[in-house]
Amino acid sequence: MIEKAYQKAEARGLPVWCHDQAGPFQTKPYPGTSWQPQGEPVHQSHEYIRNGTAKLMTLFHPANGQVRAKGVTSCPNSVLHPWLKQELSAILASLPASTSGVDPTNIHRMWAEWYEGLSAPPILPDDLPPLRMLLVQDNLAGHKSHDLVQWCFSQGVALLYTPLGGSWLNMTESIQGIIERRALNGQHPSNPEQIIQWLDATVCGWNKNPTPFVWGGKRAARRDRARKRRQTLAGSGACIRRIRPRTPITKKLLKISCGLVN
Repeated sequence: MIEKAYQKAEARGLPVWCHDQAGPFQTKPYPGTSWQPQGEPVHQSHEYIRNGTAKLMTLFHPANGQVRAKGVTSCPNSVLHPWLKQELSAILASLPASTSGVDPTNIHRMWAEWYEGLSAPPILPDDLPPLRMLLVQDNLAGHKSHDLVQWCFSQGVALLYTPLGGSWLNMTESIQGIIERRALNGQHPSNPEQIIQWLDATVCGWNKNPTPFVWGGKRAARRDRARKRRQTLAGSGACIRRIRPRTPITKKLLKISCGLVN
């Protein structure tokens, strides 16, 4: 469902946002591009004082590359949920009014489409509003709290959780890696407030010229072609490379070599 959302939801007028938290970032030296004199070894301090950590709460819109983020020193539910509700409310206010109609059956069908095939789909309320947004996030316990889930449902936000070991399905992981490298590589922060300042400045710089993200791309196409060249074998997950069909002459020569024909 998450891959389907990345590939088809935006074309249907349904924005897809991703949410995650990055960190903790420590007050330690971060490796980066080296500028030491030629012939000299790389010098980097190996000593640092543990002076607290920082985290980055992130909302990411892959279709246009826009990032909404905030640096914090800690990220419990009491900090994350109010920020998340505030940002989602601002995003929803900027969206055009829903045109899905007022038929409850049609509205419920649009919601249920994004939970088909799940072993434990969420229990959707009977009085659902029109679906306005899909939000991809990790399956942490705090993200499944009753208060947050019901608030999202009441605002028309469907929640899609990545499966266990499937954090690679959350595209926020990629943008957070870019922001972390740009903000901290080659730096030695002395306190968490300095880390937060650098992270926020990097997010601001990214949003001035954001890069849209596309799910899959050429790498996914290569994987699809590789899978099509394999021939699966019954009974397990084993497979063999597909063998090109032999021409009639090659088949006859093979039979002759096996003594099947004269």
